[in-house]
Amino acid sequence: MAQALSRNIVVVGGGPAGVFAAIEAKRTDPTAEVLLLSDEACEPYEKPPLSKAVLTGKALPEHALIAGPGGAAKHDVVLERTALVTTIDRASRTVVTVGGRHYPYDTLVLATGSLVRELPQLPLGMPRVHYLRTEADARALASALRGCRRLVVVGGGLIGLEAAASASELGIATTVLEVAPRILARVCDQETGALIAACHRRHGVDIRTGTVIADVEPAGDSIILSTASGETFAADVIVVGTGVKPNDALAASAGLATDNGIIVDEHCRTVDAAIFAAGDAVRFPAPHGLVRLENWRHALDQGAVAGRNAAGASEPYRTVPSFWSEQYDLYIQGVGWPPQRPAQHVRRPLPGNSVLAFDVAEGMLAYAMGINAQRELAAARRLIERRIKVEAAALADPARPLASLLKASV
Repeated sequence: MAQALSRNIVVVGGGPAGVFAAIEAKRTDPTAEVLLLSDEACEPYEKPPLSKAVLTGKALPEHALIAGPGGAAKHDVVLERTALVTTIDRASRTVVTVGGRHYPYDTLVLATGSLVRELPQLPLGMPRVHYLRTEADARALASALRGCRRLVVVGGGLIGLEAAASASELGIATTVLEVAPRILARVCDQETGALIAACHRRHGVDIRTGTVIADVEPAGDSIILSTASGETFAADVIVVGTGVKPNDALAASAGLATDNGIIVDEHCRTVDAAIFAAGDAVRFPAPHGLVRLENWRHALDQGAVAGRNAAGASEPYRTVPSFWSEQYDLYIQGVGWPPQRPAQHVRRPLPGNSVLAFDVAEGMLAYAMGINAQRELAAARRLIERRIKVEAAALADPARPLASLLKASV
């Protein structure tokens, strides 16, 4: 009797979605040949330290490998580096890289991640201008910061503020320019955002909101940014942190459905039954319709589901989104789906520099946001996952541990 051929599973992308897709595919089908194609020259690494410990010189990207010590090989996954995929031939089930190498697949996982949103006034490659997405970006920026006296960060989101905090720690005079009326408008309420802004200002960071860049001019060893209101800011180095966009061009060129991301079903499958996708590049079914998420936990979890399904499983992807950010002594976290309709907003007093806020919709906790409140946020996640009915008064009462609300529902 002829022996069955092993399954060829190819994963494109060296971020957490791709790495965990490859690891879980191999774990699900140990007989499969699992190949991970990364366009970078190094072992896949964690990105969260890039805007923090790597910039301050406390760590290097290789100190935090996504696959852990030993890398992908320890999980019996074959890693091909500097393998930029340019073409997917769906008819022959083959992917092709820049060098012309062909890799056949039985199932394919696309984890192509995201690309920085480039500002026309501050294009990629402009001298003294840095975008932060890869380990090469972080190394270049860390080197530039060593000789920097004045830094301007364009963008008051999480990445921009993390970079600002790192620069402040290095003693660099730092200014943050944000076009919106306040920082972190997408992730927290106004009061919490104000507390984070106040912390930055205590550390010497100048935060300017409602600021539109009108002009950029090189000036010797610096760059001058002019705003629509007539202010000017001189910088030795500029960091642009204005968000990302899905890297879905490869999928689109192969005829897969895309719309601000690769469209997948609840099993992470695209319109092609042999092709799955996960991570930042993907739009997937969520409680409020198709969504795209950009955070580490989602990429890891969805990548793992896509990998298992590519190896023969049939597991739906269900998630409660979460994020975290470290700035100075603040550990900022959010968990849940921000309500699409007006919700009841509740704050719980906590001691010291801890903060906890909730959004309640239809009698259940929908979203929780906290600073230095890890234990409470862990309980909040379980309340959201289990769809437990809660009263706003109980959430607001610091004498009522959130864990007790879990027990009360049993």
